[in-house]
Amino acid sequence: MDLRALKYFEAVYEQGSVSAAARHCYVSQPSITTAILQLEQTLSTQLFNRHARGVIPTAAAQKLYPYAKDMSGKSKTILSLFKDGPTPVPVRLGIMRSLGAKRMSQLLTKLNDKIENLEITLVDPHETCDARVVLTQSANTNEIFMPIFKDDYELALPKQWDISQKHIISLMDLDKLPFINRNPCDALDKLKSQLGMLDIQFQTRANIRTIEYAWQLVSAGVGAALLPKWQEIIDADIITFKPIQHVNFFKEIGLAYKEENKSHALVTALMDICTN
Repeated sequence: MDLRALKYFEAVYEQGSVSAAARHCYVSQPSITTAILQLEQTLSTQLFNRHARGVIPTAAAQKLYPYAKDMSGKSKTILSLFKDGPTPVPVRLGIMRSLGAKRMSQLLTKLNDKIENLEITLVDPHETCDARVVLTQSANTNEIFMPIFKDDYELALPKQWDISQKHIISLMDLDKLPFINRNPCDALDKLKSQLGMLDIQFQTRANIRTIEYAWQLVSAGVGAALLPKWQEIIDADIITFKPIQHVNFFKEIGLAYKEENKSHALVTALMDICTN
């Protein structure tokens, strides 16, 4: 019995569709379909019922699956006995600095699950790489951009400040309010511009670059800051977020890659992660 066919059967069973299995195994859909048909002919039984959104395993498939899983595991064990080590799959991923540690960790964990023997190198987005996770406006004209995250920005305030009790913050409330100035930050630049037009004074208390440092300074009572509402910041529960009246700042973050890299293992894995 063809071990590759069993591997493809296992993928279809777990992924729920031929297209998802093809992405998971980094092969074409016809390769998966042909392997399943050959397996069905060998076993003289139907393994899947096809429908518009994917496949449903038959009783025969449910019976076969644990044995296929067991054989797949044993074949990997046998191969590892006669190898000096697994062949690494090198990829280079450009990551913007303000992605957030938690989201980056989750993304890399899923990538590691998707690509066997992954050897990943994280670089700045402007360096040579196979794909990039960047802001919409940072994508080049020769790149395809697929949105992944949307960051909504609100005013982050120390919980002990009286102003943090207000439900909505007006622009006038920001006059001479101590601020953590983060640079670069497009959203903050836009807010400064609005304040300037209204002759509202922006008072800088500290100058930093990273979001991680900014919300720690806010929690220490150094100043307010315009920050994205990351779940990790909300979960820490040491600062409070308040919307600013008539102000709606957000940033869209996504996967940017060149057309010639659309079949690259990194790109297909990231697309699968981001669409499921």
